Parts: sequence; C-alpha cells; structure tokens
Amino acid sequence: MYRPSLEITVGVFFILGVVCMAYLSLVVGGPGALGEPHYRVNALFNSITGLRRGAAVEIAGVRVGKVLDITLENNQARVVMAIRDGVRLSDDTVASIRTKGIIGEIFVKLIPGGSGRDIGPGDTLIETESAISIEELIGKYMFEKK
Repeated sequence: MYRPSLEITVGVFFILGVVCMAYLSLVVGGPGALGEPHYRVNALFNSITGLRRGAAVEIAGVRVGKVLDITLENNQARVVMAIRDGVRLSDDTVASIRTKGIIGEIFVKLIPGGSGRDIGPGDTLIETESAISIEELIGKYMFEKK
C-alpha cells in the first residue's frame, strides 16, 4: 500500500532537523557566527598553554567574545579575538590566560583598565599575563636548591 503522506512527513521532519542543527551550530559558535557585529583585537603572550580556537573571552565572568586565531610571531603567541560590538576596551586592558576550575577549560580573561582611551579594531593589547604551567611550578619547587 502506497502512503505518500508518510514519506512527506518523514521528509519534512528530516529537513526541520537539519535546519535546527545548522541554527544551533551557528548559535553555539559565538560572536561572528551569525554575522553578529564584532571587532578584532590582538594580544601577544609568552605562553598560551592549552588555549584553542573558539575559546571564550570573558570580562567579569561574562562571555564577550571568542578566540579566532592563534599564530606564532617573533617567538610569542599572537591571539586574535572577536569582541562583541558595544564592549569597549581601554588601551590598558590586561589579557590573561585562565582555567575554569582545576582541570576546566582554558579561556582569555580581560581585565578592563582605567584609561580613557579605547582601542580600535585590529589593535594589540600590550598588557598580558601568560598561562601558568602546573608542570613548571611543580618542577620549580621540587628541584629548587635551597
């Protein structure tokens, strides 16, 4: 017995499922994924141990952007971040690499400064704090000569 209504129903649900999955993947992608207005800011770090593309960028625990790209430049890691439009950063903002919890995800924490001069798109944050390596700390205290 031929039932075209069943095939149409399955097809409609399949298409709706694909559309929902595409929408969710774009929304979870963060700033810039759906064309949300953002601007790029760079930061140079001596160490970004464990930081990955797509990592969160936060101010006071609120996600304001994400890491777009990580490259090596003059033996330092250049981190390119997408920051939501409307979030103003002063030129003395401090960028640091942090971990959520003991073994949680690694993210960039921005600590706004008090300067009245804002940075523009494509500018580089001068003040940075590199990632703390647990292995280096343990090695330092285990093999430190007294």
